[in-house]
Amino acid sequence: MQRIIYKTTDGGVAVIVPTAEWLESHTIEELAEKDVPAGAEFQIVDVSDIPSDRTFRDAWEYTA
Repeated sequence: MQRIIYKTTDGGVAVIVPTAEWLESHTIEELAEKDVPAGAEFQIVDVSDIPSDRTFRDAWEYTA
């Protein structure tokens, strides 16, 4: 399972979670092209790379 992450304009980190329905007929790369803001760098990462503890989610940092 993969997720798309990118840095938001306010310095936070956005996480896009693809649905099973989307992945039945599209790729995760197509979802990134559709939903990541133009010009924003993004990464496709394994779900295990994203912290499961959301307590300090506002402190997460995106490093490319």
